[in-house]
Amino acid sequence: MLLVIDAGNTNITLGVFLKDELLFVARSATRRKKTSDEYAYDMLNMFILHGLSARECSGVIISSVVPEITASLQSAADLITGCKPVLLSSTTRCGLEILTDRPAELGADMIAGAVAVKAGYSLPAVVADFGTATKLYVLDKNGAFIGCTIAAGIGTSLSALSSGASQLPAVSLRAPRKVIGTNTVDCMQSGAVYGAACLLDGMIDRFEKELGYKFSSIVVTGGYSAPIIGHSYHDITHDKNLLLRGLKLIYEMNGEKL
Repeated sequence: MLLVIDAGNTNITLGVFLKDELLFVARSATRRKKTSDEYAYDMLNMFILHGLSARECSGVIISSVVPEITASLQSAADLITGCKPVLLSSTTRCGLEILTDRPAELGADMIAGAVAVKAGYSLPAVVADFGTATKLYVLDKNGAFIGCTIAAGIGTSLSALSSGASQLPAVSLRAPRKVIGTNTVDCMQSGAVYGAACLLDGMIDRFEKELGYKFSSIVVTGGYSAPIIGHSYHDITHDKNLLLRGLKLIYEMNGEKL
């Protein structure tokens, strides 16, 4: 089995593959002050919950955009599996050409997502990752990563609204019946959900105009993506496990055996 870990600013997503089968996916909140023992305890319990033994893993790969917890996750994964984790970075062999000004700055999460899209979707392609930040990135017809845009994430924006504006409450993330809200909650939910869908549609249109061609694939992923996908005017594919599959592919590219 292969343990893949994607550590984001809001959640840590853990997946276990047996060959090409994804046996389970589990998520926990990112806590920067947790020790490696605490992360190991959480990981071990996820395996137990799904009736598996962590010691059956023959490899581990980690993608992290949270430097404060990366070492703790590596130690925790090593402790429960007995395998030294592969840590994904811009220097990891992954078959992805990065055509940005500073390739070393590209986040491991976008590398994993791009590798999965290059392997599994028609090109050129755009990926929209709705997480703590909303990231849209582009792969050209050859599968090269040519650039991205980054905006505040939906959850981040809602949290800022409710904490920074005294009369605005915390609300759940769902689409109201109408775009034009008639009460505070509906107004905020409309801005969050329909606003994110408009951002997605608008940026795709601007990308295509700037590049001079249409995308063959539009892939949407990320923890905040589910409420958005039904409100885009484009033909999109929702791939909630995109990054996990990308991590698996990168592990295999580096000659590791499952």
